[in-house]
Amino acid sequence: MCVGVPMRIVEINYPMAVAEAKGVKRNINLMLIPEDEIKVGDYVMVHVGSAIEVISEEAANEIWEALDELLEFMDQETG
Repeated sequence: MCVGVPMRIVEINYPMAVAEAKGVKRNINLMLIPEDEIKVGDYVMVHVGSAIEVISEEAANEIWEALDELLEFMDQETG
């Protein structure tokens, strides 16, 4: 199973960017998103180091909420 994670763009040097999620920053590739459709502060879905789509902040928060619940459940099952 492949999982993308939402991240917020904090710096752009197209076609690369620095994105942040939960205090962790990563260099990501923006080549799948046209340069004129992305800006600092936008949220993107990142899969295997590449931004695959721009998403809303609300969607990003909902996804992280679901991922946090899943991780908590997995911790309970293995702990």
